[in-house]
Amino acid sequence: MVFYFKARPDVGDYTIFMGLDKHENEELIKYGFPEDIWLLVSKYIRFHVDKMSSAHVYLRLNKGQTVDNISEGLLEDCTQLVKANSIQGNKMNSLDVVYTPWYNLKKTPSMDVGQVGFYNPKMVKTVKVEKRINEVVNRLNKTKVERKPDLKAEREAINAAERAERKAQLRDKRLVFMVLQKKREELQKLEKEKQAEVRSYKSLMVSEKMTSNKQIASANKSLQELEDDFM
Repeated sequence: MVFYFKARPDVGDYTIFMGLDKHENEELIKYGFPEDIWLLVSKYIRFHVDKMSSAHVYLRLNKGQTVDNISEGLLEDCTQLVKANSIQGNKMNSLDVVYTPWYNLKKTPSMDVGQVGFYNPKMVKTVKVEKRINEVVNRLNKTKVERKPDLKAEREAINAAERAERKAQLRDKRLVFMVLQKKREELQKLEKEKQAEVRSYKSLMVSEKMTSNKQIASANKSLQELEDDFM
């Protein structure tokens, strides 16, 4: 079972979600969006209470966004949801919540169910949560929806969409290449024709083949001579 929440409307259309238990969290870790499928088409940001048990909360960002683009209000919704779903953390004030992109989560065979590490600790951010804000938590809980999604199928659908997009981009590149190649061939043909025309013109200007005005005059009778012959 996965629980879905809607973030506050003024920050945009964002979905926040978390698994029912650690086994569901394991599925969310397994079927997130991997790094090789365009980290900007769709990303998850993982939140959990540092050094104590809590739910794994995910935020699905819009295309083109990064971990650095999360607004203060949206971040507050996520961290309040984390705090509210931590047995120890919900009773504490001034605790740290860490978050990082999904692709930075590290899972090894030796780890327990639902447990993860980080590939790059420098990509892990920390935010201080001073206290529980009931107004935020209650608003989020009013949007709560329970679903049992086929996470594997969703992942495969995303993979298929990404493959189709890459194929379309490749076709577009090939089409552009063909158009440019044809244009290049046309320009080359025009250049060859131009050079051939220049060479042909030069051949007409060879001195041995040229006739002077004097030669033309001596080879032809004058107008008076023609008239005399006619008479």
